[in-house]
Amino acid sequence: MIERRPFDSLGGANHGWLDARHHFSFSEYHDPARVHWGALRVWNDDAIEPGTGFAPHPHADMEIITYIREGAISHQDSLGNQGRTEAGDVQVMSAGSGIRHSEYNLEPGVTRLFQIWIFPDQRGGQPSWGTKPFPRGERSGQFVALASGIEEDVDALPIRARARVLGATLKAGETVEYRLEAGHHAYLVPASGQVEINGIALQTRDGAAIKDEHNLRVTAHEDAELVLVDTAR
Repeated sequence: MIERRPFDSLGGANHGWLDARHHFSFSEYHDPARVHWGALRVWNDDAIEPGTGFAPHPHADMEIITYIREGAISHQDSLGNQGRTEAGDVQVMSAGSGIRHSEYNLEPGVTRLFQIWIFPDQRGGQPSWGTKPFPRGERSGQFVALASGIEEDVDALPIRARARVLGATLKAGETVEYRLEAGHHAYLVPASGQVEINGIALQTRDGAAIKDEHNLRVTAHEDAELVLVDTAR
């Protein structure tokens, strides 16, 4: 089963400094049919104006993955972590028993990102944060684990869930395949480009909610950048 969720069907709001689109219920947007997908709770498509961002605020019991599409984000948190994550790279914050953080766009242009939240397998624990570069060229023609709680994904940023966030880039006409284990849920978004997944056409920033499909075959109709979440529940 693959359910296409067109970009123009997503919830969201434009706050001036933040133009946000929500694949799942978030903040003042609520759709009872789009609350979560397996352990995937949030997928926000955010555009943040220069010199603005999210002021310090708390989180607990959530794995928060930020995929930077354009620009960069600067992070600070109550553990004393500071860092800047730029386009193509990823940061992960395991909120654990509780953490406060801020995320600001200190760049001269708009920062565009995907913010992805995944339920952890267990509540509590020491919070943590990390960031890592993932050059787009190293994802050419293949899915690469960017953040993962699967033991064999040794090069991915760790998360505390039986889930993985993967990225791939495709040239027009190229195809990539991914095997989805029985009982898993997956969600695919083309950050750019037009693709087809198992015969279902997706435009840029559409979502595809996937289950009961054992083999995912994605073909690019034009150069494309893909982000895929695979959760075990």
